[in-house]
Amino acid sequence: MDEQKTALNIEISPEQSEGIYANGVGIHHTPSEFILDFLRVLPGAQKAKVFARVIMTPQNILLLRKALDDNISKYEERFGKIKVFGKEEKEIGFTKGN
Repeated sequence: MDEQKTALNIEISPEQSEGIYANGVGIHHTPSEFILDFLRVLPGAQKAKVFARVIMTPQNILLLRKALDDNISKYEERFGKIKVFGKEEKEIGFTKGN
């Protein structure tokens, strides 16, 4: 069975088009849904504030993951590997001594 792709018109309000900055996300789930709480965490703070909550079905969260994987690959092909500061990549296994 072939799925037909049709153009989807997306509407966004001026307020939404400004976006919301988040530097963290809390992820929770039940058998029927995933809850994504987008947070803003300030350095040294003991609390974080939720600025947006998105609730998705497990099927849609899987499609989101696939779309993110695809877009991260495209981004890294164009701009180089994304570095996560504070997370050192370590070699696992044996190394040849001098």
